[in-house]
Amino acid sequence: MDRRRFLTGATALGCSAAASPWITPVAMAAAPWDTRLVVIILRGGVDGLDVIQPYGDPHLAALRPGLPVGEAGGAFDLDGFYGLNPAFGALKPLYDAGEFGAVHAVSTPYRSMRSHFDGQDILEAGLPGLTGGGLRDGWLNRLLQTTPGLEPEIAYAIGPEQMLVLSGEARAARWSPDAELRISANARALLNVVHHDDPLFRDASEDAIEIVEQIAAEAAAAEAAATGDGGEDGAEMMMMAGSTSRTSDTTALARFAASRLRRDTRIASFSVNGWDTHSRQGRIMGRRGQALADVLLTLKADLGPVWDKTAVLCMTEFGRTAAENGSGGTDHGTGGALFYAGGALRGGQVMGDWPGLGPGDLFEGRDLLPTRDVRAYAAWAMRGLIGLETRVLERDIFPGLDMGAAPRLVL
Repeated sequence: MDRRRFLTGATALGCSAAASPWITPVAMAAAPWDTRLVVIILRGGVDGLDVIQPYGDPHLAALRPGLPVGEAGGAFDLDGFYGLNPAFGALKPLYDAGEFGAVHAVSTPYRSMRSHFDGQDILEAGLPGLTGGGLRDGWLNRLLQTTPGLEPEIAYAIGPEQMLVLSGEARAARWSPDAELRISANARALLNVVHHDDPLFRDASEDAIEIVEQIAAEAAAAEAAATGDGGEDGAEMMMMAGSTSRTSDTTALARFAASRLRRDTRIASFSVNGWDTHSRQGRIMGRRGQALADVLLTLKADLGPVWDKTAVLCMTEFGRTAAENGSGGTDHGTGGALFYAGGALRGGQVMGDWPGLGPGDLFEGRDLLPTRDVRAYAAWAMRGLIGLETRVLERDIFPGLDMGAAPRLVL
């Protein structure tokens, strides 16, 4: 392979700039193997207890009286203990076909502080913590640095920022499209912070910004189509850069990623944002569930036969509190879930060691207790897909990680 490419683009929304940063990057790299690895960062802290509901645990319904739980709430039964939130119902056929699954009660080593910024940094850096000045590069970038034949010759970052997960010594050039948004990125982030604890203003701001974003996205896409600026790829990237994390736009990201993965690109990473569910969780889950389903189904459809060689890992910075809050949502937590898809992985199952939701089972009396490091599943996926040695994964890619026993993840 003589072409190494990264690509980064921008958008988002949430309770802070990190919860839903105005940065929805997509990054790509070519590699000398035939399998594909796609890492999707679900920014905002996904409530794994709501997406993959452990309705067989007798404590769940009592902890969440206002949130639909289990088959009575419309969830699709998966194995008699876990159910799939109905908002994610479009993924049930993938689950039945063995091409979608989940791992429960997992997290990064991050504990107790529950900051979006720090949580996402640790997730993308793949390190045990924030100390020691180690957050200089991301774990996918270290994969590129430690594997022979992956020295990038050229890279492009679209938008003003880059994903840490693919940042590092691999150099990247920048290209920022001219998407005319009336509200600056800093102003949006400030609105999210200021209105975080005021549901009236927060919800009004979210609705107003959504309208502005949609207008901007349509204008950017129309301009790109009319001018043809940047050629075929430029028009497609222009549309993505002017977009938001809404369903149609995340689908565009997936379609663009698939177009590259069908060629010589072997690693891709991008974000699906907006998972911060402090209030109106049902409404947010409805939107985000459809967005994630559209992304995964688009990847499957557009990759065609390449889907059978593809592994998709959907990771988030932390989970949510076990108990529902007073605003019809959940707050920042610890343990959560990893979602995965692709023909190269063994779907049709929910893995993990379930710790229980009883009062004595919760982490710090409030969160799902993590029983395994989420990095271990990413490491085992790379070992199975690429053939990396365990010592390289535990020492160089994820320093300090104990991968533990091999899960039944990779076919």
